[in-house]
Formats: sequence, C-alpha cells, structure tokens
Amino acid sequence: MAKKAGQPTKYKAEYAEQAYKLTLLGLTDHQMADVLGVAEATINNWKLVHPKFLESIRQGKEVADAEVVKSLYHRALGYEHPEDKIFNNGGEPLIVPTIKHYPPDTQAATIWLKNRQPDNWRDRIEQVHSFDWRSFVKGDS
Repeated sequence: MAKKAGQPTKYKAEYAEQAYKLTLLGLTDHQMADVLGVAEATINNWKLVHPKFLESIRQGKEVADAEVVKSLYHRALGYEHPEDKIFNNGGEPLIVPTIKHYPPDTQAATIWLKNRQPDNWRDRIEQVHSFDWRSFVKGDS
C-alpha cells in the first residue's frame, strides 16, 4: 500500500463539535482556524474532506443567524418580558414583579426591511446627468 504524500492531517473527530460551538459564538472561518491552530486554507480543506465537519459549521452558522434574526425581529417590533424590581423596604428587600417594555426600534426595523424587501426599502441614490447640447454646439462648453 502506497503512503500518501504530504504531512499527516491535524484533523480530529472532535473538531466537528468544536466547530459547531465556535460558529454559534459567531466566529468566522479565519478565527476558527486561529483557535484550532491551523491556517484558514486547512479549515477549507477539512470542509471538503470531512463532511461532518462541514455540516457542523453549516448548522452552527444557521442556528446563530436564526438567533440574531429573532432578536432583530423582536427589536424591530418592540417586546416585553417579566422582570422583578427590587426595592429597599426599611432594610428588607421588597420584590415587585413587573413587565419591562421595550419600544420598537426603527433602526432594527429598517435593517430588517432593507434585507427582506430590498426593492421596496433600499436607499435609492438617483444620479441625474444633464447635458445642454445647445451650448455645446454654440461652443460655450
């Protein structure tokens, strides 16, 4: 049996789970390579050679992106959640359940709409070019 050329792989089976967790934290492939002590090209090679590694990265990024989308959506619409207010009542803590309200955030709504409906919500920059051909013909240009 012929030996393969090149260095032996540094890949370990547990890298698939580590890659998943690192992508959940929002790390890019370049940052993941730094954490794992390899070049980014090695990460790209592992994606080609180890399907479970690639799938872990895809799933991690998908879950992380979905969480950000959910948070952005809630910020855009406004939201509320239960919260306990703690007061000092003559030296004794007094816990009062309340509802914390967050108003809609127009910047979050704008980001959402620009990405979901770019034809309707993109920033339009219209450039108008005018050319007065009469002054060109007369030699006034």
